[in-house]
Amino acid sequence: MSEDRWNTVLVLGGIRSGKSAFAESLVADAPAVRYVATAVGGEDDPEWRARIEEHQRRRPQSWSTEETAADPSRLTELLTEAKPDDTLLVDDLGGWVAAVLDPARQPNDDEADVAALAAAVRACRARVVLVSPEVGLSLVPVTPVGRAFADALGTTNQALAEACDGVVLVVAGQPSWLKRTPELTAAVAAVPAPTAASGPRPIPATATGTATATPAPPPPPASVTPQPASVTPSSASVTPPPADPVFVTPPADPAFVAAPVEATVVAPPPAVDPAPPVADALGGMTMSLPLVASGLTKIQPGMDLPLPDSDAGPDARERLGTIDLPGAGLGMVAEAVEFAAATQETTSPQPWSSVRVVVISGRHGGGAAAGADPLDVERRVAETERGLGLLGRLAGQAGADIAVLRVRSAGAMEDGPVTEAHAVEAALRQGWQLADEAADAGRDALLLAGIGVGVEAMATAVLAASTGAEAAATLPRVLQPGGRFDDHAWMVRCAAVRDALHRIRQEPRGAHDILREIGGLDLAVATGVLLGATARRLPVLLDGPLGIAAGLVARDLAGQTRHWCLLPEAGTLALVKQGADVLGLTPVLELGLDLGEGANALAALPLLRTVLGLAAALPVHPALLAEQGDGGLSDDLDESDDGLGIDDSYDDGIDEEEPTTVLPTGFGNPAGTSTGAGPAGMGTAGANGVGTAGSSAGTGTDGVEDGAAGRS
Repeated sequence: MSEDRWNTVLVLGGIRSGKSAFAESLVADAPAVRYVATAVGGEDDPEWRARIEEHQRRRPQSWSTEETAADPSRLTELLTEAKPDDTLLVDDLGGWVAAVLDPARQPNDDEADVAALAAAVRACRARVVLVSPEVGLSLVPVTPVGRAFADALGTTNQALAEACDGVVLVVAGQPSWLKRTPELTAAVAAVPAPTAASGPRPIPATATGTATATPAPPPPPASVTPQPASVTPSSASVTPPPADPVFVTPPADPAFVAAPVEATVVAPPPAVDPAPPVADALGGMTMSLPLVASGLTKIQPGMDLPLPDSDAGPDARERLGTIDLPGAGLGMVAEAVEFAAATQETTSPQPWSSVRVVVISGRHGGGAAAGADPLDVERRVAETERGLGLLGRLAGQAGADIAVLRVRSAGAMEDGPVTEAHAVEAALRQGWQLADEAADAGRDALLLAGIGVGVEAMATAVLAASTGAEAAATLPRVLQPGGRFDDHAWMVRCAAVRDALHRIRQEPRGAHDILREIGGLDLAVATGVLLGATARRLPVLLDGPLGIAAGLVARDLAGQTRHWCLLPEAGTLALVKQGADVLGLTPVLELGLDLGEGANALAALPLLRTVLGLAAALPVHPALLAEQGDGGLSDDLDESDDGLGIDDSYDDGIDEEEPTTVLPTGFGNPAGTSTGAGPAGMGTAGANGVGTAGSSAGTGTDGVEDGAAGRS
């Protein structure tokens, strides 16, 4: 694992800086990772336990866990025993330092422990990523224990930074390399400086539907009916260039909406600034590289992509508990509010107003296509390209436009690789370009959909290869028109998945390997869409096997991608539910819809928009407002100006600042009854406890009552 890339990396960062997520992305391409947890369980601290459980949910099921909290020397032993093909992720060194400083281990030579750990890291033959808090940027702790911890952790960080190949500091989810790994340094040195004749390469303002730098034509208006794109035939020797996507804005359906939706085509801005020199560009973050247009940078694991705001989401969910609602709240739909808040970096997120549906159509040969009707699939793709059919109707209802892309057919995964390596690279770039086009056109969200042949079997194979899931338990049944299930076709598909997994059992399981061996170009394009959307900070709504499989592959290239994905509807497929669980995606709704990939999310989109609009527009409940006079309740009661006639002191007189108006006995109870001081008379006024009856004489059969009785 460490022979052709960096060996050890130290990831530094503050609290909630995104350091752990970035560290996980560095080892996402490893087939198996040993996660070394250094912190204690925190059974008596619910908040700390919740943090640990969040980390556990984020980790793939294929990872194993080692705990060193009870014996910090165990970490040094694990590093010493690690083999060259092992991958270790240590999170984090703050817990290890706390265990070293434990009074139960004193007296102890703590500096010797740090030196031994640094030596073990330096000599380790495995691939190691160490996460550590950076405490040197804050104030000096005021307690002796705090100062001892900060000093020990600072010493540990310095020793390990010297021992590691690379050091990266993560601030607000953005990594900055303080000490570059040998692989990155060699990549920068290998690129020649641009000559005066050639000059720097410009970065186009918009990405096209192909891997070239030619600007894409603007989407046609709603009144124009685009022709269906032709299917590019496959070739064993020559790979044709990727096809251009078809853009269509479906007309609004009057059966669903009161007024038609007017589509506005936003032209991409022209390019104004040239790119920086190539050598400088390669040192920047991934989303700032001239990646898509020039092909200069390769899409590979460990990409530096942004993360959503880690504080805005939880703060928005906390705010939902305070808004003025008569009921208990938004329920499961609050997940969408938290997601939108994190991706928009605000506690009051706005509804997605301009959504683009990216429909990818591909075909998979061999047993994966058993029971499928290619003509019926072609009919649905053609309808979508014209803005018709189920997706066109739902998109028109939601005011979304559609980009349809046909890709080259994939081979039989049970027989051999389904596509070529260079075709995978081009398809990844094309997917990235689709996300770029959507961002440049002013779209604020993407919805990933797929219409194809054999997609379910392909996604099942990807899930099984990536997570070790049982293919027979997750492969969807083959449904024929009329509600009939074709079990024979399902068995053929299951056998194809089984044979494909057996064929690649000795092959690497990296993202590019999965795409080449069993994924195909439709999955590569979908993966590129997720990567490009993450780079442009665009949220993506996933729905169905293709989107889930793309999320699994994209996670192995950049772990940040899954944080920009939302699963609006769980659907009925075990494949989608299990894949979403691996990605850490919680379905917003569980309606049991099975409308096809993309249609479930489009059907739920109006509800999500409504919820986001309510969450942003509703004010805080008046009872929770802090200041007096703003409509809320206050703990302090102004007795001299409350208008209720409450004496400042307990006497029988009337305060000079209080109104002298005598209110009816008991606020609405009958006054002037002849029951006197009996239970139905003054007893009612006393129970209300306002004291108005005490200001005047109570009239009953027995005469005048003391005003103090009404005050009780």
